[in-house]
Amino acid sequence: MVVKIVTDSTSDLPSQLAQDLGITIVPAYVHFGDQTYRDGVDISGDELYRRLVDGPVYPTTSASSPGDFAEAYNRLSQETDSIVSIVVTAKLSAMYSSALLGKETLQGKCRVEVVDSKSLTMGLGLIAMAAAEKARDGGTIEEVLEVTRQAVSTTHMLACLDTLKYVLKGGRLAKVSGLLGAMGSVIRVKPVITLQDGDLVPAGVVRTRVSALDRLHEFVKRRLPVEEVAVVHNTTPQEAESLASRIKSLIPGKPSLISRVGPGLGVHAGPGALVVALRKSREEPEEPAHEERKRLKLSLPSLRAHRP
Repeated sequence: MVVKIVTDSTSDLPSQLAQDLGITIVPAYVHFGDQTYRDGVDISGDELYRRLVDGPVYPTTSASSPGDFAEAYNRLSQETDSIVSIVVTAKLSAMYSSALLGKETLQGKCRVEVVDSKSLTMGLGLIAMAAAEKARDGGTIEEVLEVTRQAVSTTHMLACLDTLKYVLKGGRLAKVSGLLGAMGSVIRVKPVITLQDGDLVPAGVVRTRVSALDRLHEFVKRRLPVEEVAVVHNTTPQEAESLASRIKSLIPGKPSLISRVGPGLGVHAGPGALVVALRKSREEPEEPAHEERKRLKLSLPSLRAHRP
């Protein structure tokens, strides 16, 4: 039997791609007051960003429930005896706990292995894709798990947000907002964040959209060679296309995937976010992470000197 792959909607996988690879997506939730929507099912990105900017109620989000995962596992257990469930980083969401609790309902009739991706958006998406491709090629569950774990260790992500506003308002990025909050009134800068062992951490700031695109392009360039690259936007598709075209020149023959930040993550990122996620062919040393921290330390004095 083919191993089945499950992930959650914060992977931001395009629905057709997930369908083609046989990936089951369990939706997270977006709440506007007493109204609850399933991420990517009951609420679109366009509606989310319109209500986020203009609506009177500020939204919140929550993880999929154990019952949501149980339903997916039970349905798939009619087709397979092995499931690998790969979810958003446990350091930012209760999704991992829900996925673990969900498998208890199967009572041993199907083996389910839950993996913490230590990533989010298309970082998680690329990991799920690698697992699904191995499963499609006939890999055993042990082989799929090995590919998944390798992908976790070789997947990297950098995000440029258009404003600090939504980071500071949302509770899920508390560690990032606390550090960036030290910039005080420098609200016109655009924060850059990355992932370290599943935690979002500041990686500096940029002042313009052009600088943001340059920074994301450089992020890919410094990590060559790569297996897969994804560009993710939420309200700026033309910028995403432009960045994907620039990245294509770095990796001929490997077109960049373009996806959109869904409502589940968009609440916290806000409009104008741009993300690059990539998967390398081998594990990367720690030096690039140190360089990202060094950039942040160098940028802060300059910003303080130019506060509006």
